[in-house]
Amino acid sequence: MINLSHLRGKTVAVLGLGKSGLASVKALIQSGAVVWAWDDNENSRHQLDALGLTPVNLVECDWNQPEMLVISPGIPSTFPTPHPAAEKARRAGKPIICDVELLCTTAANVPMLAITGTNGKSTTTALTAHIIDQAGIKTQVGGNLGYPVLGFDALGANDCYVLELSSYQLDLIDKAAFDASALLNITPDHLDRHGGMTGYIGAKRNIFARQKGPKWAIISIDDEPCAQMATELAREGGHRIVEISVNGPTRHGVYVDDHWLVDDLDGHKNPVLDLRTVSHMPGRHNWQNIAFAYALCRARGIGTNDILSGVMSFPGLAHRQEQIGTIDGVVFVNDSKATNAEATAKALSAYDNIYWILGGKPKEGGIDGLDPYYGRIKKAFLIGSAAYEFAATLNGQLPYEQCGTLDVATRRALDCARADAKADKTGPAGNDNSAPAPVILLSPACASFDQFTSFEARGDAFRALFDVLSSQSTDPEAL
Repeated sequence: MINLSHLRGKTVAVLGLGKSGLASVKALIQSGAVVWAWDDNENSRHQLDALGLTPVNLVECDWNQPEMLVISPGIPSTFPTPHPAAEKARRAGKPIICDVELLCTTAANVPMLAITGTNGKSTTTALTAHIIDQAGIKTQVGGNLGYPVLGFDALGANDCYVLELSSYQLDLIDKAAFDASALLNITPDHLDRHGGMTGYIGAKRNIFARQKGPKWAIISIDDEPCAQMATELAREGGHRIVEISVNGPTRHGVYVDDHWLVDDLDGHKNPVLDLRTVSHMPGRHNWQNIAFAYALCRARGIGTNDILSGVMSFPGLAHRQEQIGTIDGVVFVNDSKATNAEATAKALSAYDNIYWILGGKPKEGGIDGLDPYYGRIKKAFLIGSAAYEFAATLNGQLPYEQCGTLDVATRRALDCARADAKADKTGPAGNDNSAPAPVILLSPACASFDQFTSFEARGDAFRALFDVLSSQSTDPEAL
């Protein structure tokens, strides 16, 4: 746990008792601070009983006493409507921060790498941390990715913290600076929380604030907001700007050129990795993740060979194009995290010969815009409350089946993939080994809440189905 001894004896208010808030409370208590903690949910407040704390209603308290408000990032402090406690803290002139600010100002001697972006940040964060750990450097990873930062072990100057940061967290830092910061991409998201696109871009830009001298500003130039930001940072001066592109060369950066990852950080245009060989991370979006992880690890001083070894040994993240195994030559891919069409598009672009399982609780726009990928799909298998809406979209475009539930869809997809593969081998072309392996892809483009408690539960159910079907497979040579 992080030592916050500089706050010993001082009163600190904590609003929100989820994972990050509760970790903040524990770290502050351990460090000798006086903690006023509150959550609007009564059940969450009961967690304080085990810590010997009495909840303090931060809407009704005397705001002359706390030094600051540590707020959970999910609680609005500005837009669309600030929480009343945040408004009172602001009127009292008290800083409103998150746990990341406390970590960065407390452990300033520990190298820190920070990653943000609308999409891909979790994979890039996990890959970066994996490479650094495999290179023998003690590493802690967290932030928006699962583990609260004040629950980290204390590290030293030869170690490394790797942080995934959301726009909500970046809105709540004031003095934090990072040794290398990465901005992967920007597309419209969370606009209500930032007062519009300008506020959202401004929150992302905060990752580069206070980052001067040898610190690395690693930024994509493949979308307009990021490209414009890179130009602005260059105009400001004082940054070491590293441009990332999967669309071709960029000067003194890391880029993809004809499926090769090219390191031009020292101006040598060195092709270091044929990305087609990284079969567990398919698709251009994963190529971008790899390029960013490569640059971040170079910033940490890790050599090219160690970086490439880490890329090849990376197991991937659960529920994000997770290749869980093969049955009779049919590959199963768990992309349950794809809860909207934009996320599903990335998976559909990465494979051919797809048997696509989709559906659940639909989001605005449904599966509109995915038609450019229909040529990759052999058949769709529809589940959940979105099934009939999606059937109307697919009608006349793709063959599909109404399956209702995930277990029915998975079994039907495997039956169809096996039958099609047999027909391909016995048909006029005969034994065409050049065809891509059939892929059963769970990429629902929907929330899970009609049939599952979370996208993780949905993905776990798909994995369990794979295990059952694998144990029932009695003809490994069937294809």
